[in-house]
Amino acid sequence: MKKVQNTRISVPLRELHGALLEIVGVMNRPQRDEAMIREAGISLDRALFPLLVLVERLGPIGVVELADRVGRDYTTVSRQVAKLESLCLVDRRESAADRRIREAVVTKSGKAMTARIDEARERIGRSIFAEWDERDVEDLARLMRKFADDLNGGASGDPTNVQ
Repeated sequence: MKKVQNTRISVPLRELHGALLEIVGVMNRPQRDEAMIREAGISLDRALFPLLVLVERLGPIGVVELADRVGRDYTTVSRQVAKLESLCLVDRRESAADRRIREAVVTKSGKAMTARIDEARERIGRSIFAEWDERDVEDLARLMRKFADDLNGGASGDPTNVQ
């Protein structure tokens, strides 16, 4: 398998960076979360939406890690997780690995809500990729997964050890 290690990669890397900036900019717009909430037919504060999804996907998860993933202060995220708990969408429990850490886990009601979000995401995704070849969508998913894994440092967990 050919490894890309020459100067010809500079232009594609610049284009990739530009595309990622554009994607992150679109994904971070409050209107996107509001549209997803509307499409899912749920009632949830927009600020709580990404936290619920991450707790469902990654839980059990501590507040500090959750805050790091969403780029917010952990005290703010702690209050927001408490709000999700008051809505019976997450529970908080002591970590099995470290009793000092309280982890958030999704409840049955929270899972039902994220299932509706997933259905809405599927509908929106199908409309975005309606004109794409199936193979292109599969390639994009595969390559994005590979990129995300390498960006996170692959198996080593060290982002400076990208292969």
